Amino acid sequence: MAVLEIHNLTKYYKAHLALDDVSLKLRSGEIVAVIGRSGAGKTTLLRCVNRMIEPSSGRIEFEGVDIRRLGRSALREYRTHIGMIFQHFNLVPRQTVMENVLNGRLGHKSTLAGIAGIYSADEHSMARSVLEQLDLADQAEKRCDQLSGGQKQRVGIARALVQEPRLILCDEPIASLDPRSAKAIMDYLFRISRKMDISILINLHQVDVAIKYADRIVGIREGCVVFDGDPKNLKKRKVAEIYGCDVDDIHFEDSTGGDAMFN
Repeated sequence: MAVLEIHNLTKYYKAHLALDDVSLKLRSGEIVAVIGRSGAGKTTLLRCVNRMIEPSSGRIEFEGVDIRRLGRSALREYRTHIGMIFQHFNLVPRQTVMENVLNGRLGHKSTLAGIAGIYSADEHSMARSVLEQLDLADQAEKRCDQLSGGQKQRVGIARALVQEPRLILCDEPIASLDPRSAKAIMDYLFRISRKMDISILINLHQVDVAIKYADRIVGIREGCVVFDGDPKNLKKRKVAEIYGCDVDDIHFEDSTGGDAMFN
């Protein structure tokens, strides 16, 4: 079953064409990695899916519903089903880990309850359970500005999970992390997708990581999809085309244990 279907998506920023007739499909529980150079359109794609920016044309269907047709209240409901994980974490530094995680429930609450920070016992229990899954239970009352980068990203994952999402969008979630922390984050995301049947659309610079963890890879160059297929079918010549480099410059090494490619 398709959770997300994108049809002929195009986005202009004034005269600049950022996405050019992009189409792709994401099935339930599938991990799809989007690779490409900086400026290729990867972040624009994710922001269109979440309607943080408006597409110029095309359709984005989430579980059969065209999200471009949603009004304000329906869009708010739609976003509760989609988690977002950012490169720079987007946490509230002075809040505790628990408070940041509970922020993931804001879309499910009234404006007044959200402003007042009123969460139910069930929501607190859910947050604690998620923190345990991410090995963060002992950090629950620590302020987020006291955490390491890897811990902060795990808080970001926990915040997304308490939304009870059916889709998680990840925008370069390991780009700011050391190799060991990057591997841990990718391991957590992989287990979450498999155990909870959550679809993940993830932007990555590291081709090796995409090959290791993704069920499917989408390569974007200058806003166009130039590859969409099984990781084992991604050959060096196609990677060179995606990144605009020579085939001899392509080296598939384990980026979670060494240097990342194409940073």
